[in-house]
Amino acid sequence: MKRKTFLQATATALGGSLLPSLSFAEENRKRPIRFAHLTDIHVKPGIVPESGMAKALQHAQQMKPGLDFIINGGDSIMDALEADKTKTQTQWDLFKNILQKENSLPVYHTIGNHDIWGWFIKQNKPENDRLYGKQWAVEMLELKNRFYSFTKNNWHFIVLDSVQLNPAGGYIGKLDVEQLDWLLQELKNIPADKFICIVSHIPVLSICSGLFFDKTEANGDLLIKRNLMHTDFITLKKIFTKYPNIKACISGHIHLQDEVEYLGIKYYCNGAVSGNWWGGAFQEFEPAYAIVELYPDGTSKRTMIKYQ
Repeated sequence: MKRKTFLQATATALGGSLLPSLSFAEENRKRPIRFAHLTDIHVKPGIVPESGMAKALQHAQQMKPGLDFIINGGDSIMDALEADKTKTQTQWDLFKNILQKENSLPVYHTIGNHDIWGWFIKQNKPENDRLYGKQWAVEMLELKNRFYSFTKNNWHFIVLDSVQLNPAGGYIGKLDVEQLDWLLQELKNIPADKFICIVSHIPVLSICSGLFFDKTEANGDLLIKRNLMHTDFITLKKIFTKYPNIKACISGHIHLQDEVEYLGIKYYCNGAVSGNWWGGAFQEFEPAYAIVELYPDGTSKRTMIKYQ
């Protein structure tokens, strides 16, 4: 064989052998980040909630193609707001045991309103206890802080703490001053070529927030209460418009499902693993979780999954 012919044949052979790896690399660049958003699990002692949480985790891990991780959207336990210490510890032990036994994926946690201890206790309020408020949830979920961020490929995730104590009673959906300052700095530091997904327990924006009570007011008004959607939405909207790389916001809390696109951002409210607090469907929505796909071009897709 002539040298020229040999070199051509060798190059062709090498090129052919490289095609699978090059094709794989190209496909990998197009592959979305794929994760399950399991929110409002509300686990408590009992066959239905315990087996339900286990089934949801098992179902998510059997999805094809596989998942990169799980985001827990908050309200991990049934309620700590007005529960005593023993009942609260029982719920957290149950949540952690089921999660450890039934899940092998990385999990990123969000704090929900029902994960907060003691705010609604009326007598002998444990305000001086080290675990009062959000500290217990922070420790049980092994969080470094109640709000934080992480990066996956060309997507940056910002996990917010959207539940703030209302001094007049109850709680409000909004960011506190410390967190808002952090968010502003965080957004400034994110490279423009990275897309942003914001995670909150209470929706930043959701039509479901006005449908929770399944009725209008006596005068026909549709009510969105301050504990059902971020009361600082207008402030956040003005901030978000400065960062066109913010592409998705995901939440739970309402136990209903919606998908709202507003000013270039997809807002996904992803129902509840517990449905009607383990009593079947809440309004028209069965117990479910979401599969979220975030693509390298900044687009996203949400698919609701009934796991039972």
